[in-house]
Amino acid sequence: MEIVYVYTKKRLEFGRQCNFSDRPAELHVDLAPDDKLVHDFIEKDPCDSGIQCAQEMSEHEVNTERFESESRGVNHVEGGWPKDVNPQEVEQTIRYRKKVEKDEMYVNTILQLGSVMEHCIRQNTAIDIYEEYFNDTTQESAEEPSSAKTINVFRDPNEIKRTATHLSWYPDGAKKLAVAYSNLEFQRSSPDTSLDSYIWDIENPNKPEMTLKPVSPLVCLEYNPKDSHILMGGCYNGQIAYWDTRKGSQPVELSLVEHSHRDPVYKVIWLQSKTGTECFSASTDGQVLWWDTRKLGEPTEKLILDPTKKMNIDNALGAISLEYEPTMPTKFMVGTEQGSVVNCNRKAKTPADKIVALYTGHHGPIYALQRNPFFPKTPADKIVALYTGHHGPIYALQRNPFFPKNFLTVGDWTARIWSEDIRESSIMWTKYHKSYLTDGCWSPVRPAVFFTTKMDGTLDVWDYLFKQKDPTLSLQVCDEALHSVRVQDNGRWLACGSHSGTTTLLELSDGLCVMPRNEKVLVTAMFERETKREKILESRHREMRLKERSKSEQGGGGDEHGDREGDGDEDEEDLVARAEKEFYDAIEAERKDRAAKEAKRNEALKKESELQGEVIMEEEGEEKVNGHPEKDGETPDNATE
Repeated sequence: MEIVYVYTKKRLEFGRQCNFSDRPAELHVDLAPDDKLVHDFIEKDPCDSGIQCAQEMSEHEVNTERFESESRGVNHVEGGWPKDVNPQEVEQTIRYRKKVEKDEMYVNTILQLGSVMEHCIRQNTAIDIYEEYFNDTTQESAEEPSSAKTINVFRDPNEIKRTATHLSWYPDGAKKLAVAYSNLEFQRSSPDTSLDSYIWDIENPNKPEMTLKPVSPLVCLEYNPKDSHILMGGCYNGQIAYWDTRKGSQPVELSLVEHSHRDPVYKVIWLQSKTGTECFSASTDGQVLWWDTRKLGEPTEKLILDPTKKMNIDNALGAISLEYEPTMPTKFMVGTEQGSVVNCNRKAKTPADKIVALYTGHHGPIYALQRNPFFPKTPADKIVALYTGHHGPIYALQRNPFFPKNFLTVGDWTARIWSEDIRESSIMWTKYHKSYLTDGCWSPVRPAVFFTTKMDGTLDVWDYLFKQKDPTLSLQVCDEALHSVRVQDNGRWLACGSHSGTTTLLELSDGLCVMPRNEKVLVTAMFERETKREKILESRHREMRLKERSKSEQGGGGDEHGDREGDGDEDEEDLVARAEKEFYDAIEAERKDRAAKEAKRNEALKKESELQGEVIMEEEGEEKVNGHPEKDGETPDNATE
């Protein structure tokens, strides 16, 4: 039998709120114990029950809305003038000043203030309140572990995020940071993607201080070191543009498309010049172009990175990084997509090669001589050397700021330190990482410290005087790939740009930005030692190749050739072992030489001290024999006539 119970409610009571009231407890059902069920149960003794005395709490998270602040400047004009005096009118202001100066109250006030001011000036003359008493003392930094902390995070304000491809610090102090934003994945870019790049105030991450509006996304952006209002940018479509922040967000001038690069401009560097308007750029189209911002229509000079020196654009190496040292104004270096570094000289020829050829043909004096203005130099002579060692594009290339002959390259899974004197291989290198390296740079204040970024979002800080196999400090900056890194000139501030356009500002600890007393000496010795070792190995490898070549030329039958190859392998092992032995023997001989010199010096000092001791002993003996150390012709004070 199915029992149905129907609840009914009047229509007018629908939606009415519930009314609750207090009432005493009521007993609805009372079940008496059943004695028959006792045999079905077992009494549990003892009984354990857990009781939590702590108060139950619930966790809640609240994310407040982001507060956006905006900085606005106010121009104050000259004030304090009466309403009937116009401060812009010179005659009215002069007339009013003369009137005030004749007033007795004005004269008395000036006389009273004059004595007080004179007293302050005399105090400043007597005591230099800005004098620094401890200039010569060096700060002894405590041995604390290396660390870095996040100061600010600057996010791309657009909905469609782009990569922070390049960073540039404001040249007059750590106040601003220019960030170039671009989507390097051309196939995945959306037509709604913003083209803008921004200049950030490092103390205000909410809103960019200024917006730069290029015609194409900026891949690189650089401040002019001589004029902090000027910026030069390389666009994705190959054009070069420059901005003057005093003239707004639009570029002041833009290079013509037909005279620009054919690929994205990956690096722009300002040159050391009197005018401060010259720069040069590099692109993966295999060209290095020189520009002058006063006439940006076409490049002033051009170089095709053809390793065969035939200046064929089809054989050119794609440039992806540049290096320029102001102390060496004619030299520059280019990092390529193929993993090699091209060392170039803008002036084309070295002094030793100035006399190249002799041209004869005239039967008398030559009264006029001029080069073709369109072909003033041989571009092929600008390529001086080629350094190969990486397995992929070189994303970072920079000379050591303290030792310009040594430079750092970052590519594939390693970072390498090179010497200009050795072209076969690098003198030092890091281990092969699991993640791809994307950028790197030297510390501007410590010669042994450099930084690298990786695809897994890690920033590695290397101190080669402290540790060489592993980084001194490894920071997980974000969960995405880091694309760019730049250190401020004081060495304390460091900025990293990520794949989604987030720029993280870090502050390094004192141990990473304060140079120890003898660091330069130690780094010099380390670089010289490694360079010497690589030179020895390079010469040995050259000898081995010559021997193998001579053996192959003298080789006969197949079996004999095979036997000789086996002998060549044995010779190669012997040569490597001999080279290592000679290297260590040279170091040991130098140590022994130094020890012998030190022993001779100590022995000479010892003999000198022994001679001085004998002279003193003789003088004491004379005193004991004579009773008084009197000289001939002298009489003691207590003698009588």
